[in-house]
Amino acid sequence: ACGDGVESVMLALEFKLERSSTSFYIVRFIEAVCKTTAGRKALCRPLAPPTWTPPTKVTIVDGQLPESSIHVILTVIEKILLTSVNTINSTRYILIMCFRQKTLQAPLSINNYKEKLQLLLHLEEYQMERDIRRYNVPNDNLQEVTMQRDSFNEELLVLKITAENRPTLQRGDQLLVYPVGEIKKKYRGYVHSVQLDSVKLGFSKELLDIFVKGMTFHIEFTVNRLNLRTQHRATEFAVRSGLAAVLFPLLNFCFFLKPLLYRLFDRKLGKNPEQYRAVQHIVAGSSKPAPYLLFGPPGTGKTVTVVEAIKQIAKCKPQSCILVCAFTNKAADFLCESLLTDGETQVLRIYAKSYNPQDVPDSLKDCCNLVGDYFEFPKGTKDLKSVNITTLLTSSRFVTDNFPEGHFTHVFVDGAECAREPECILPLAGLLDPNTGQVVLAGDPKQLGPIIRSRFAQRFGMGLSLLERLMTDLPLYQKTNGVFDNRFVTKLLRNYRSHPAILQIPNELFYDGELQAYADEQRNSCCSFGPLPQKGFPIIFHKVTDSSSSFLLFNNAEVDVLMDYVKDLLQTQGNNGLSNISPQDIGIIAPYRKQVQKILARLSELNMCLLQVGTLEEFQGQERRVILVSTVRIILTYSTCFCFNQWFNVAVNRAKALLIVVGNPEIFISYCKEKGGYKW
Repeated sequence: ACGDGVESVMLALEFKLERSSTSFYIVRFIEAVCKTTAGRKALCRPLAPPTWTPPTKVTIVDGQLPESSIHVILTVIEKILLTSVNTINSTRYILIMCFRQKTLQAPLSINNYKEKLQLLLHLEEYQMERDIRRYNVPNDNLQEVTMQRDSFNEELLVLKITAENRPTLQRGDQLLVYPVGEIKKKYRGYVHSVQLDSVKLGFSKELLDIFVKGMTFHIEFTVNRLNLRTQHRATEFAVRSGLAAVLFPLLNFCFFLKPLLYRLFDRKLGKNPEQYRAVQHIVAGSSKPAPYLLFGPPGTGKTVTVVEAIKQIAKCKPQSCILVCAFTNKAADFLCESLLTDGETQVLRIYAKSYNPQDVPDSLKDCCNLVGDYFEFPKGTKDLKSVNITTLLTSSRFVTDNFPEGHFTHVFVDGAECAREPECILPLAGLLDPNTGQVVLAGDPKQLGPIIRSRFAQRFGMGLSLLERLMTDLPLYQKTNGVFDNRFVTKLLRNYRSHPAILQIPNELFYDGELQAYADEQRNSCCSFGPLPQKGFPIIFHKVTDSSSSFLLFNNAEVDVLMDYVKDLLQTQGNNGLSNISPQDIGIIAPYRKQVQKILARLSELNMCLLQVGTLEEFQGQERRVILVSTVRIILTYSTCFCFNQWFNVAVNRAKALLIVVGNPEIFISYCKEKGGYKW
């Protein structure tokens, strides 16, 4: 050693019971300490008498689930799912990072499909566990919490905790609470319902008997592993079911079927050659067994095209059984409502048992699996309809309940760019017959992709959706001589949403300048807005500089500017040729939840609570006549952690008639220079 200090290295010993058996590891850490003579003497003197604290055995008392039937379902799922999928701890995380680098760095193929994706899921879970601990109480914001009995059901306790002080919770999730000072017993509570500033929980009778008003508690939040476990299973079933020709298609595996013509349900599609062509090829199955990709930039009618294709298949191929999946329940509801417009298509909207029945739109209550006050999953194929709509996660229940492989002849995934690959294959692995089934992926790889918490999982490919991987890696889905092969992919080109000035920037940056402006006259409705620097050009970039070098997640100066614009929009209705603008016409996008909260608080002070304010993830797939964007320091964050290009693209394309961006132009220009996108 050349100086004082401590050097720590990890020693990992690999063992096998037999040559063919699975390896296991024993890990030890070795420290080398180099000290001066005085330092070595100091090491020999203990700072305090040695003490030993025996570990405390903690008992966990189970709570009350939202309903008895859920307990049965969860028990069945726990038995059927991959019981070999263990939780990941810090030692296992270190082993993955040290000994599986070769697998993680290798390109994804059918040969390493299960192994690599499961490693990435483990890395993601480890980060999820770390992230959720930040909400445990006590923390920097809360030292303890209180609960009270529910006024409608005394067997439930209401935990008073605001949304910003807790992770995202849904019905059926669980957490642990224990009275302040208690070290030997924790009580598991199940979420029965979630409100903005409170959560209703079901606990055991033991806790209810000792509970008194004013009692203080500590909390430990837990990760719901059901989603992760179904994804682990899907990666295994994908290989076992022989989905190589679907996940890694080759040109010589594909059959070429002649597109067929049918009477359109939505006759407007007949005037759009790209939409019409896509429906033809999807109905004909021209890409089989390869997935058909519908590349739908913002405002180009992607969902309309998907709905038309589903209706055509249901009518022209009456023996087919179609499974339609969306990333969120709201998106699935929208698809279902669109499919019901003609009154001919037989549709079943399938909700998870954990979903709140009060959130079901009235228009869907007669065509969903709501029985009484609860949702019942189809018991067999006889309970299905011609078209069955659900979320990606809920679709995994078909595998759990042993629905026969091949019963679903067509699988549609809308919003496929949002789902990481193990999520996207949930309705495929174990359900789709690769020889006869057809897959359609609809989405836009230029918009926000999957939300990944682990930077290592992101680095090694978890942030790449199946849709984006196919378009990036496989020649089938790439342009030849500047055009796509419409047997496998169609890019929609006509934008029916935005003013040409708003469309121009993302069109040139992300879509090769191919998009065409086809929006109606409402696109010009804000061209005379008073504060516009240039009338007829409905875009404002309002400069707000911040001398602070800190990476704050909010900016009060930007909030002030946003409020001024909101007042101008709502107070100048009908003046100077500007048509009426209602609060529902306005959307405000911010990159961070903290900034969203600041904006909501100011709007509440001004009695303007009808405006939608949210992060970009909440706005994806939506549109507003007027969009205001608060950038805070989004460019610095997204240039290192996420894809700023996708964030910028989605934010700009939400606006139909007016776009107002509030932020620091110097930061934006610096980012463009750094990435080579700045011209002068």
